[in-house]
Amino acid sequence: MAFTGNYSCNSFRTQLMTGFFSSGVSVASFKIALYTNAATLDQTTTTYTAADEASGGSYIAGGQALTSTGIGTELASSGSIVFVNFLPVTWTGAITARGALIYSTTSGVAVCVLDFGNDKTSTNTFTVTMPANTSTSALIRLV
Repeated sequence: MAFTGNYSCNSFRTQLMTGFFSSGVSVASFKIALYTNAATLDQTTTTYTAADEASGGSYIAGGQALTSTGIGTELASSGSIVFVNFLPVTWTGAITARGALIYSTTSGVAVCVLDFGNDKTSTNTFTVTMPANTSTSALIRLV
């Protein structure tokens, strides 16, 4: 098993600290790609790769563009939290995937790895449902 959890990628955090994402990259510039259990993805993943990407149904290599549900901020006892999340994405047909990679379409930088816990297989519709866009559950949260 190559997936061992959900991660924000070191490459994304590094790009945030070096200011890359302040130079015109927006949450409108992200895609999600699906991967089989043979993929090796974790916090050290640096860029999108087609190696061991899922296939089948209406899935196309490179995945699908994500639509942001908006950037939110919330004051918390630990400080201010900024968060962003995305609408669910759907493909039709028979697809099997173990996890996914969210990455920047501007640079290819890996943002986060999603581990589905085990292989998920669809016969009609494959949907990746995102958590609520809140400071405690959104996919991307910065404290």
